[in-house]
Amino acid sequence: MTALILLTLHILLLVTFTTRILLRDDLSPPARLAWFVVLLVLPYTGVIIYFLFGEIDLGNKANTRHAETFGLIRDRAGSLMGKPENTVKLIDMTYRPAFKYAASINGFHPVNGNKAELMADAAETTARLIADIDAAENYVHVLYYIWLDDRTGVDVAQALIRATKRGVVCRAMADGLGSRAFIKSVHWQAMKDAGVKMAVALPLDQLIRALFTSRIDLRNHRKITVIDSKVTYCGSSNCADPEFRVKPKYAPWIDIMFRFEGPIVAQNELLFLSDWFQSTDESLDDFILTATSIEGGFPAQIMGDGPTERKGATPQLFANLIACARRTITLTTPYFVPDATVLEALCTASHRGVDVTLVFPKNNDSWIVAAASRSYYRKLLQAGCHIFEYKPGLLHAKTLTVDDRVSLIGSSNLDIRSFDLNYENNLMLQDDVVTGAICDRQKTYIEASDAVHLQDVKHWPYQKRIWNNVIATIGPIL
Repeated sequence: MTALILLTLHILLLVTFTTRILLRDDLSPPARLAWFVVLLVLPYTGVIIYFLFGEIDLGNKANTRHAETFGLIRDRAGSLMGKPENTVKLIDMTYRPAFKYAASINGFHPVNGNKAELMADAAETTARLIADIDAAENYVHVLYYIWLDDRTGVDVAQALIRATKRGVVCRAMADGLGSRAFIKSVHWQAMKDAGVKMAVALPLDQLIRALFTSRIDLRNHRKITVIDSKVTYCGSSNCADPEFRVKPKYAPWIDIMFRFEGPIVAQNELLFLSDWFQSTDESLDDFILTATSIEGGFPAQIMGDGPTERKGATPQLFANLIACARRTITLTTPYFVPDATVLEALCTASHRGVDVTLVFPKNNDSWIVAAASRSYYRKLLQAGCHIFEYKPGLLHAKTLTVDDRVSLIGSSNLDIRSFDLNYENNLMLQDDVVTGAICDRQKTYIEASDAVHLQDVKHWPYQKRIWNNVIATIGPIL
């Protein structure tokens, strides 16, 4: 009798979760199949994993708040978001589809008159950022996924304290998981005591509620710094030393960062404010937003994505930009677990004669991502793509350059986390000089990399190929 009851419960449990998966219209067929595999191979563990991580939803309150926030931003600061006709006026016809698609995500259109400086390395990034904070006259806004209490993290915190003491309004925000240790540190408290306005993105103080109503791994992965509506920093770097002492085995972290001036600053600031309003009671009326155009500058636009935006926005943007390429595509990312949209776009581009180059870390801090990434090598190489694995550290730079003309940089990786789970910030621009600088940096990555050849992949041991493909099978739910 007991065995019958247990069997009945077992069947009921599996049928319930299988039905739930089948009822979800937002799941792709590969993701649905991956969940079925997990439930079949690990029925009880799989049920727990699905319960904790299976559904991507912050809840109706967060979705409503997000919609209201962007509605308010469009109503009161719409002029800073650019106009739809700017795409036709400013962007070459070849690349307009990608810029138009980016604008459809959260309403930012290309704005002209921007200037950019590529930072030489982490040391210059920190030095310039702190100098800008020390020169701030009105306010400073910062948002980081990872903020560590190392040299960089402490120096930035102290700069914010100095700015606050001389009357500058400083707002600092950090992700509740990525910066959890720093949020509990004396440095966080010191900023509070000095008068810095503080907020935690997606805090972990209501863990039980998150487990039952959402999932704990929906994170704010953005890296935004804005000073006086005049300067913004955008790229892949967190507020941490390149030695990244939480994972020193893979150091140094190799990032790319730009310092921007021009109207693109206001767009990045609006994206910061959309997160700030989610976590505080401040309103847009408390801010004075301005935009200054620089003569001879280039067009650019901001794109922000996250679990409160429409599903699939980021991979569709990448696919759009890849489809626009006519001569070259060079992509760098630490985490490459693409969906079919991006994978097929890369292969298609190579088949039609575009020179496609992909650069990944040789030693990845995630063994799961490393295995899943390498499962795609054979298909990409057979399509004619070039693959390089960077050796000196963990290549953390997220860059995509097209035809030495258009660039996409920011926080998004080419994996399911960035596609569906994280809040991300990216900047897309059209300029030969800036894109050329990124291409030169990409070349330094390639020079420090090992080329991966199709024959090498074909001679991988069977057990390695099986392992990579097993991990890739559940790639859609990683």
